[in-house]
Amino acid sequence: MEKRNDVIKFAGNAMTLIGTEIKIGDTAPDFTALTPELSPLSLSSTEGQVRVISVVPSIDTSVCDMQTRWFNEEAAKIDGLTVLSISVDLPFAIKKYCATKGIENIKTLSDHKDLDFGLKYGFVIEELRLLARGTVVIDRDNIVRHVEYVPNVSDHPDYATVMTTVKQYL
Repeated sequence: MEKRNDVIKFAGNAMTLIGTEIKIGDTAPDFTALTPELSPLSLSSTEGQVRVISVVPSIDTSVCDMQTRWFNEEAAKIDGLTVLSISVDLPFAIKKYCATKGIENIKTLSDHKDLDFGLKYGFVIEELRLLARGTVVIDRDNIVRHVEYVPNVSDHPDYATVMTTVKQYL
């Protein structure tokens, strides 16, 4: 298992990311995670679309909440864009969160069971078994066009770069 140090910090402490680091130009690996209804959803089920994967440690924190709501609002404005928001939160917690916050324009997913996404994309924080904050943009041909592992987990991702990249491939 690939391990990377000094990539991110959580609460000021350096953390270890495990899994395969994804890079621009890579073919996006297929993964399966659970929907809030406990149904499996794979990346391959969204092929042919431009996709943003919004990665959050836990929807139960303020920055993760703001990131999720931001992508929910942006997704509603852009035809042809699919946003997948993924964390290791339990599907039940995600379902409750979406109902409370009115999250309807994005697909929320739980990677808690197998860490299939986190390990294939290199977002698993070894010390915490959480996903690091970040974003991935995948084009219609399943090529990674943008990836960001946010260096400080409490910071927001670079929304402007994500949206600029999305618009290039729509």
